[in-house]
Amino acid sequence: MMKKFVLASILVFAFTSSAFAAVRTVTLSVPGMYCAVCPITVKKALEKVPGVTRVNVSFEKKEAVVTFDDAKTTIRALEDATFEAGYESAVKAEKAK
Repeated sequence: MMKKFVLASILVFAFTSSAFAAVRTVTLSVPGMYCAVCPITVKKALEKVPGVTRVNVSFEKKEAVVTFDDAKTTIRALEDATFEAGYESAVKAEKAK
């Protein structure tokens, strides 16, 4: 009886854990963008991060607005992606969805 209860609990948790995931939108400040090609590089780097669903990069504002699934990635992973592409970034704002 106890084995069935434990197994049922594990299955319920496995199928509901994704219910805790949320789509989040964050604005990253990317001050190192200095030319018209920079936003393209930043966008491509962010789009490669698993869980990212949308990226808008503005050269004029020197920022990237990223929508992502927080069950698949983190803000730190987004910052790391821009850093690996040659551009430091930091959270400017976050909007809940």
